[in-house]
Amino acid sequence: MKKYTVEQGIVAPLDRANVDTDLIIPKQFLKSIKRTGFGDNLFDELRYLDEGYLGQDISKRPINPEFVLNKPRYQGSIILLARTNFGCGSSREHAPWALNEYGFRTVIAPSFADIFFNNCFKNGMLPVILSEEIVDQLFKECAEEGYQLTIDLEAQEVRTPKGDAFKFEIEPFRKHCLLNGLDDIGLTLQVADDIRAFEEKAKQVRPWVFQDIQA
Repeated sequence: MKKYTVEQGIVAPLDRANVDTDLIIPKQFLKSIKRTGFGDNLFDELRYLDEGYLGQDISKRPINPEFVLNKPRYQGSIILLARTNFGCGSSREHAPWALNEYGFRTVIAPSFADIFFNNCFKNGMLPVILSEEIVDQLFKECAEEGYQLTIDLEAQEVRTPKGDAFKFEIEPFRKHCLLNGLDDIGLTLQVADDIRAFEEKAKQVRPWVFQDIQA
């Protein structure tokens, strides 16, 4: 998993509350357990004017010019600014997969649905909770073309071009994992030697178990 230290980039404002996971990545695209292949259908119902289905050639689909991610000024954005209760609905992990593959590593909102919030950390993304007043301010500032924010995970700060710095909270363990690029597999590999030693000892104590497994 890619380390998250400092991210600076264009902010895309999604001015909607209660954005659920079916809007983030619609159910008809949930045909794979791989973490890739979902970015093209992120916010599918909002990005395109036709009905989306699996296997479409997206280059031939009519684009909704009014949707924020389709506007030229927000191309290449890496920070998504949203409203309250972002990521509500079903628990699909495909939602952070789609956001991440599209290019978003940070989502800023006043609140998140719990399961989505937890899934972000497992996939190298940082969900930042800021007050509604601060989020309102950031939405207003986004009116400036090319508006960028700096997210400093070590300092736990969101910094604006004007010099404002807004602190955010994060659990120390989750911060450690993001800073060091550790997902659940990476954490397990850190104790790989201990696991191998345990297995070797177990083979001596319960050899019949391993014989059954090999058979």
